[in-house]
Amino acid sequence: MNPLFEPQVYKNRREKLMNAVNGGIAVFLGNHEAPMNYPDNTYNFRQDSDFLYFFGLSIADIAAVIDFDAHQSVIFGNDFTIDDIIWMGDQPTIASLAEKVGVTETRPFGQLADFIQQAQQQGRKVHFVPPYRGDNQILLANLTGIDVNHIREHASVELIKGIVNLRSAKEQCEIDEMDKACEIGVKMHTAVMRRAVAGESERELAGLAEGIALSFGNGISFPVILSQHGETLHNHLHNGILQNGNMLLMDAGAEGLMNYCSDYTRTMPVGGKFTQKQQEIYEIVLKANMDAIDAAHPGMYNKELHRLSCEVIAQGLKDLGLMKGDVKEAVELGAHALFMVHGLGHQIGLDVHDMEGLGQIYVGYDDTVRPSNIFGWASLRMARELKPGFVVSIEPGIYFIPHLIDIWKKENKFADFINYDVVEKYRDFGGIRIEDDLLVTETGHRVLGPHLPKGVDELAAIIGK
Repeated sequence: MNPLFEPQVYKNRREKLMNAVNGGIAVFLGNHEAPMNYPDNTYNFRQDSDFLYFFGLSIADIAAVIDFDAHQSVIFGNDFTIDDIIWMGDQPTIASLAEKVGVTETRPFGQLADFIQQAQQQGRKVHFVPPYRGDNQILLANLTGIDVNHIREHASVELIKGIVNLRSAKEQCEIDEMDKACEIGVKMHTAVMRRAVAGESERELAGLAEGIALSFGNGISFPVILSQHGETLHNHLHNGILQNGNMLLMDAGAEGLMNYCSDYTRTMPVGGKFTQKQQEIYEIVLKANMDAIDAAHPGMYNKELHRLSCEVIAQGLKDLGLMKGDVKEAVELGAHALFMVHGLGHQIGLDVHDMEGLGQIYVGYDDTVRPSNIFGWASLRMARELKPGFVVSIEPGIYFIPHLIDIWKKENKFADFINYDVVEKYRDFGGIRIEDDLLVTETGHRVLGPHLPKGVDELAAIIGK
């Protein structure tokens, strides 16, 4: 049985959602076991995060309904059979599990279709969020009668907005769990730092990190990114051997025992010592990271934190001769995006990119701030106003991506802001990213988890030790 918060936590969450949605029923489908290569050999089970948030139970093949009119919640699931018990041991009943999350009514899973059909016959709205797994997309289509190819189009925006509003501001019990996930993340990164010396295998280091995540929690919060080619943003290829003179970028986090996530990135010099050129670029990224953290407070728009970070990067690159002209104008127009192609960060919680499956337009934007279509700015996942309880990643970077440099140089793009002759001297540089997890508090902010080394001297003191 997975650990749970007190029943009242889940009851309060469902009560708040009932007050946010105007009538009808909401259907929450739990996940099913997913086969790797044949039916009985499955991936590690991971419950749907919305189901976890409102109903807590991390078991396969269950569903739940919140009836907004009757002010009632029902969990649908089948008790384990003797065949299940033979293989897995004695198992609690669905009713006893439901009681642990404050739900008093349970029904067999087969009655879910009748429940939904009855609501439809009464002319009541059936709310659901967009399914991200094919099996649940098919199941939801069968349950509602909506064409399977159009099921996502019928997702309830009212329900999505209600969930985003609740899940964005983390309760203290959630923050405590995220601190634990960050503690695991720090263990992962520091273990790799100690072995970041010439001759080590990227594959072994990635496995070391994943093993620590499994030893202390539910495993990694996303596939480990670990590479000496940091210019590839999501590089999951671990086939290199560490070499002196290279930098190793590791972007990895853990999922704790209650499914809350952490997400850290560190870039370290193999052997502990940066070259002068590496250190100059590294310290620009470090300043962008720390200045954004220092500036974060409730009421500030994350879009402005992104802008601040990008301006630090542009100014630093201008000081080195790679950029020129007015820094603020360069960032506004997107000239900086040759070097920082992504946004400053994203929300973190039960998902490492929290609630992204609900639609980024609802998670990272609202009626006061809308997405940009400018390259670089368009990749900003989180732009909206920061509020107490929000947890966001702060992850600026500088990357030298040869193909992108070639395209921009051929087009002479942003020639008023970029010195391509100087950029050419860095085309094989790689990439640097530094990421921390930031909680927005009532009065300012707090970096979650223990301190993870990121200063030049700090890295030198731990690498290879």
